[in-house]
Amino acid sequence: MEYETLVEIETLRSHLHDPAWVVIDCRHSLANFSAGRAAYAEAHVPGAVFADVEHDLSGEKNGSNGRHPLPDRRNFAAFLGGIGADERSQIIAYDEGAGMFAARCWMLVRNLGHARVAILDGGFAAWERSGAPTERGADRRARIARRFPVGAPLDPVVTAAELLRELDGGSFLPVDARAPERFRGESEPIDPVAGHIPGAKNRPYGANYRSDGHLRAAQELRAEFEALGDADRLVHYCGSGISAAANLFAATAAGLPGGRIYAGSWSEWCAEPARPVERG
Repeated sequence: MEYETLVEIETLRSHLHDPAWVVIDCRHSLANFSAGRAAYAEAHVPGAVFADVEHDLSGEKNGSNGRHPLPDRRNFAAFLGGIGADERSQIIAYDEGAGMFAARCWMLVRNLGHARVAILDGGFAAWERSGAPTERGADRRARIARRFPVGAPLDPVVTAAELLRELDGGSFLPVDARAPERFRGESEPIDPVAGHIPGAKNRPYGANYRSDGHLRAAQELRAEFEALGDADRLVHYCGSGISAAANLFAATAAGLPGGRIYAGSWSEWCAEPARPVERG
């Protein structure tokens, strides 16, 4: 069986020694870039490989392409091949739970045209609560480097120019994953300009999860995303392109394919003074 959105704890436990399964630990903190690697060293899913959000899951910044630009697709494919993944692999990503970093990895794998990628439901917190095994320290498994192919993206990536061109045309409906106060422009702790893309709707990414960190029921998520507008018009964005992936993932898991992502997000949008800004 192939998994393309969620995978449950017991399913992953049964595949811990399956060479066709590649597990990626994406834990991270935007307030402390070393926190994810420290957490991995303390305990992780047996056989998991650590992916650094700032390096492995992001590309080079040039001052105008946002805080977490997409990595070069060939470079990310080389990273996946280096940890033993190829076109036959079932890739599983996890973060602490109710997070956005595993979704970032999921989106990037799909951006290479690979559909067999899923997120561990509930993340590492749920894994530990279940009593599932963990291991400490560095990755000790011998891995054979493979070639990971670069295919056509499964979810279209929208550029700032495309989004700007279609703001008045109605083809795109931007959906902002940031907190409401940042969306409204009342508070902006990170980027130099407060506000949002004109015409955007606000859906904080945390609304996708239950209090225990598991993804909410598909029918609930579907109804809420459909209330925003036509699913094929939705373009997900956030501050830097990471939490936007959590909304894209939740919509896909709810059975609403066809979503797009504006990876540059607000940090790229507001870097150009000529682009319009809306507040309130």
